[in-house]
Amino acid sequence: MCTWCRGRGVTACAGSSGPGPDTPKASRRPTPPGCARPSRPLRRRRAGSLAGVRIATWNVNSAKQRMPRLLPWLEERKPDVVCLQETKLTDATFGELLAGPLAELGYEAAHHGYGGFNGVALLSRVGLSAVERDFPGQPRYGGVTEARAISATCGGVRIHSLYVPNGREVGSDHYAIKLDWFDALAAAVAAGPPDVALCGDMNVAPADADVFDPAAYLGHTHVTGPERQRLEAFGLVDVVRARWPERERVFSYWDYRAGMFHQDLGMRIDLVLASQPVADRVTAAWVDRAARKGKLPSDHAPVIVDLDEAPDGGIGPVVPPPSNPKRGGRTRLPQSKD
Repeated sequence: MCTWCRGRGVTACAGSSGPGPDTPKASRRPTPPGCARPSRPLRRRRAGSLAGVRIATWNVNSAKQRMPRLLPWLEERKPDVVCLQETKLTDATFGELLAGPLAELGYEAAHHGYGGFNGVALLSRVGLSAVERDFPGQPRYGGVTEARAISATCGGVRIHSLYVPNGREVGSDHYAIKLDWFDALAAAVAAGPPDVALCGDMNVAPADADVFDPAAYLGHTHVTGPERQRLEAFGLVDVVRARWPERERVFSYWDYRAGMFHQDLGMRIDLVLASQPVADRVTAAWVDRAARKGKLPSDHAPVIVDLDEAPDGGIGPVVPPPSNPKRGGRTRLPQSKD
């Protein structure tokens, strides 16, 4: 059963089971791209504080276009909580397209979007309560509060699905609003519960190691000091970097143009930032690069974080690793100006 509450943009669906064995018991290798694991039914799990929760975040760059990729991916990876960004749908259209398929997979869902641009969603098999669209003090642009934030309590953790403003150009009004957006979000998070995870497309690379060529990004947004300082001000743990502190080329976004993906010329801007109680539960954190391959992909790959148990063992940081990365030399960004 699936109930779509049009006035609130919330779908309540029936649902699913949890991830597989924990790390000590599982030396199982990750599923190769294109190969499905033996089928097991997805069922909704009891809400509350749960062990063995898989959290994923994915900028799908149009939920409608990505449906042929999204639904099989949910069945293959079996995340318990999913944060989606850039759905580009209205609440009504999201419900019409996805309420039924998500119900069959055991997910409750909440969506916030006006269509055309932006749009965020939360899917959960471990409870979905206290849904909040936007956040207190969220900056407006042109008198409009854009659909960039939605939060709910899932499995005892306050989960935020976020699509942070791009900022466009350093020094522009859009850049100033991006910084204000971070400031307002930090205040809202500080006033919330202690078990929290901010998940989504943050449009900031936390450090130079998170871009393929720091010199190529000089003068651009996503890498400036004020943006990075806003991330640090949350006082949260960047769980992928915490798990893989020395690893290079851990990217989650590759521009569609100029063969950036095939050369592994990317950025890590899709993040999971967790409070210490949540970060202490992390057993695996990785970028599902396989989802960026093939036909009609998003330009972002999902980021997956396992709490308490690790169904795929000590996986990561990028699965599968790139086969032909470009190293050395200066590469001009596709969006760079002459």
